Amino acid sequence: MSTAATGSDDARTITSVASPASAHADPVLTVPPRRRAVDWRIRFAVLSAVWGFSFLLIKVGTGAFAPFQVTFGRLLFGTAVLAVAMAVRRERPPRGLRTWGHLAVAGLLLNALPFSLFAYAELTIPSTLAGICNATSPLWGMALSLVALSEDRPTRRRVAGLGIGFLGVLTVLGAWQGFSGLDFGGTAMALLASLSYPIGWIYVRRTLAGSSHSNLSLTGAQLGLATLQLAVVTPLFTTWPVTFPLVPLLAVIALGVLGTGLALLIQYGLVGEVGPTTAQMVTYFIPVIATAAGVVLLDEHLGWNTPVGALIVLVGAALTQSRPKRPALS
Repeated sequence: MSTAATGSDDARTITSVASPASAHADPVLTVPPRRRAVDWRIRFAVLSAVWGFSFLLIKVGTGAFAPFQVTFGRLLFGTAVLAVAMAVRRERPPRGLRTWGHLAVAGLLLNALPFSLFAYAELTIPSTLAGICNATSPLWGMALSLVALSEDRPTRRRVAGLGIGFLGVLTVLGAWQGFSGLDFGGTAMALLASLSYPIGWIYVRRTLAGSSHSNLSLTGAQLGLATLQLAVVTPLFTTWPVTFPLVPLLAVIALGVLGTGLALLIQYGLVGEVGPTTAQMVTYFIPVIATAAGVVLLDEHLGWNTPVGALIVLVGAALTQSRPKRPALS
């Protein structure tokens, strides 16, 4: 939900600054290629499914727990997975107060804030709409990069993609009907969550580019700091749950272990093996899976404008990721 989502909204790590929904840049941190026992296409499909189902898991989790509690549990279990991976690979935590300070900001912008916003948003909007809002991250990233990244030059195709993408957003929201029946608060939070990701990527690109620390070390520290942030905030705004219903509890655990921890490990493995351009294509499968999961498993209503608008959003997002072809060397 990813670094796409996730991801999903989890596609948001230091593993690749050009993570699934991002952006327009090559990753600042790279992973040395390694031969994998499982074909990358299978891992790509697993990552798409995990991040696509993350929005359903958020919906189920918030049915019994407060949004901050869902986010805290998600980050806690995700951090535990990365901590185990670091221990197995004998990775050391990053060093330097400045690095930790930048990671704290990255953890807020890429994890704590957007995860919480999506959880609050799904109190009032369907998981299908949240998944589609997540797909607008490349559009926000394109718009921001024109201002924040001077080396990221616009092209006619990418500017056209930006316009097409936001036309798709208006289609999803039913603008011609005066946004009738739309929950503005929940939708705004979901869109703000998707905006938080490219802001975080730009920050990481400016502050942690060229770091000597490994991706796993940086990502584990980032998630750990985001978990600490939620550990402070959650008791201030929520009370300890009286009961722990099994299904919502399992949803939160799955959201953390699979949708956050395992997904990030798969993602940075894909970036190292097939490159960020191919790895970020997972972004375009997430809303499709999120929509299918919400309709089939949660019986959420789906008007004609939702899939049509989502398709337009994805076309626009794909255009914003395009780059002019380099002239062939003679």
